[in-house]
Amino acid sequence: MKNCACIAEYNPLHTGHLRLISHIRDTLKAERLIVVMSGDFCERGENAVMDKYTRAKHAVYAGADIVIELPAVFATANAEIFATGAMKIIKSLGVADAISFGVESGDAQTYRRAAAAMLNETKEFKQVLKRELETGVSLARAKFNAVKALNLPDLDEALVSSPNNILALEYAKAAIKLGANVELFPFLRENAHNDPVLRKSVTSAQSIRLQLAEGNKRKIKKYLPKFVYADLPETPPDFRVPVTAALMRSTAKDLARITDCTEGLENRIKALLKDNPEYDALLEKVSTKRYTQARVRRIFLANFLAIDEDLVMRCLKSDLYIKVLAMRADAAPLLAEIKANAKVPLLTRKADYRALEKTALECFEKDALANDLFNLVSRGKQNEYYTLIVPAAEK
Repeated sequence: MKNCACIAEYNPLHTGHLRLISHIRDTLKAERLIVVMSGDFCERGENAVMDKYTRAKHAVYAGADIVIELPAVFATANAEIFATGAMKIIKSLGVADAISFGVESGDAQTYRRAAAAMLNETKEFKQVLKRELETGVSLARAKFNAVKALNLPDLDEALVSSPNNILALEYAKAAIKLGANVELFPFLRENAHNDPVLRKSVTSAQSIRLQLAEGNKRKIKKYLPKFVYADLPETPPDFRVPVTAALMRSTAKDLARITDCTEGLENRIKALLKDNPEYDALLEKVSTKRYTQARVRRIFLANFLAIDEDLVMRCLKSDLYIKVLAMRADAAPLLAEIKANAKVPLLTRKADYRALEKTALECFEKDALANDLFNLVSRGKQNEYYTLIVPAAEK
């Protein structure tokens, strides 16, 4: 295999991520690794523990040749939009042969089979889907149950029982929808994506973040490469106050324009905000079985970044750009190959951004806003127009 892509957040990059990168390099025999990585804010509706350029540098140190930014409009959205946006970027590169990703279970054939069935939305399927949604389950679970009932009764429940499996299923669906000619290579993880407990061997990024948030940086040292630990702050940037302030400023009508803020959820948020002005208390009160905390956090964050559903949908349908966050100094041939094959503008220097217009420009402006807000809270000085060149000797 020549070029393998990997979609990641590296929030932060840990020993489990190193295992996947080694698998791509040593088992799949990929000559070059392209990482599509979330920027300063992530899919769980939270800010990253470190800025995107530092995390991109870590990706290169760990074995990536080039790191492309997943635009904020996709990186902060639900699993379907996150996966579709990432696959859209990978397809636009014009050079990726495959994509590899971590899962709790399942192989490529299982995911492709389930994805194809879930994309076949007949009239009967939509009727069953509506009934499933009325029971209060999530959209992903409702679609899965409808497929299981109508098309594939032997479908494995595990495919929609963990965040990584759900994402893998969405990657498979996106590849089919977009006609992306890439092979899928699931990689079995050793732990659960959202496990809050530190484990002895490989632990989850969630457990690492929780310890860091509590000021226990030393406890996580053995789970991180030295170059990650050296850059890690004592505690992550805390966006809870500005995110809550943005909710206070916004009207219910403003919130209703945000993806997944449906069925009057905007009114629930505004009503509960009056007596629960602290972020954690508000999140706890607003969340229900149907409206999970991750979904509510994403709504809060989208409001903070002023990302509404109209913009997200237009970005999914429009040609955007390839923003290079970081690359190895010796990856110039890969960059040249991408430039020759890319279907959209390649951004590596400030002059390149002049090519952006309409929806692509709006999309980039959200990335720039996210960068500026992250700098404000973290007291950073990252330049949105910058591409980090990592000397091979520093790896």
